[in-house]
Amino acid sequence: MAAPASLLPELEDVVQNGSAEKRAETLRRITSLFLDGAAAFNHSHVALFDDVIGFLIAEIEAKALAELARRLAPVPNAPEGVVKTLANDDDIAIAGPVLKQGRLAEPDLMRIAETKSQAHLLAVSTRLGIGEALSDILVARGDREVARSIATNHNARLSESAFTTLVQRAEQDGVLAEKVGMRTDIPPRLFRQLLMQASDVVQKRLLAQAKPETQLEIRKILAKVTDEVAAKAAPRNYAAALAKVRVLHRERKLTEADIAEYANSGQYEETIAGLATLCAVPVEVVDRLMNGERADPVLILARSTGFGWPTVKAIIAARPGAKPTNQMLDAAFDNFERLTAPTAQRVVRFWQVRQGTGE
Repeated sequence: MAAPASLLPELEDVVQNGSAEKRAETLRRITSLFLDGAAAFNHSHVALFDDVIGFLIAEIEAKALAELARRLAPVPNAPEGVVKTLANDDDIAIAGPVLKQGRLAEPDLMRIAETKSQAHLLAVSTRLGIGEALSDILVARGDREVARSIATNHNARLSESAFTTLVQRAEQDGVLAEKVGMRTDIPPRLFRQLLMQASDVVQKRLLAQAKPETQLEIRKILAKVTDEVAAKAAPRNYAAALAKVRVLHRERKLTEADIAEYANSGQYEETIAGLATLCAVPVEVVDRLMNGERADPVLILARSTGFGWPTVKAIIAARPGAKPTNQMLDAAFDNFERLTAPTAQRVVRFWQVRQGTGE
């Protein structure tokens, strides 16, 4: 089928001399001409329209471009160059329709996702058939709405790295946690982590929406998590550790090397008992300080008795819960270097006076 060319002679005149209304009307007529025969046009025909429309939209107002984008977006063989131009427009009213469903290659979408606005990322996140490389960019750069959208898009393939990031962000976003939890492709270990950090409300919603076999798995995980939390919350008995450490302290004065050995070998009770003995602080106080969110009490206890950083690092790593990240350790090291022994000793004397009644 030959592509009609009746509008081509007037194109140059319209671009050079026509009013905004005339240019918009010509664009509308050429677009209609393309849409009427799109199903029958071959590659050469489409390429011709790509050149003509591409030439015309260089001198067209935003309203007409937005209309063009809406009309071309659902067309499978829409002119590739025109669609790419529209997708790269900073105005989301123009770019949005083709980003959501237009004919665009993944490399082009990746470049847009790496450079354009959150509104552009949100539009891309709703597309069908998103690959892992594009998903990684959307998850890394996207705001809360983009993260929720990509998690909801079950046609998007997510890498383990993308899932990890989403699970981390879901800790502060119950809506996102629910959306991520409903994905059947989430890795088991990350699903378990998601359930562990989710609120009771989110856990109940995931149970209510899950299939029967998934509900059983969720209940098993929640039961295990409950047991682990209960075990961590149970008060520790330091009687045996205190007796062991005090015998050693009487035989020969307890040293930093002893504390480091306890910490490095996973002897948590002995580590606490040793610190309490050397610093003359009740073991209950040291236990409570060690289980706080911050590492500052460890730094104070260690600096007051002259410990070096390797021992301090081992003690921090021995604390219950997740192991410290390199970033956390770097921050702790900076604080430890700034902390003076006299300041640390004054704080420890306060703890000694409190006799375990508070921190």
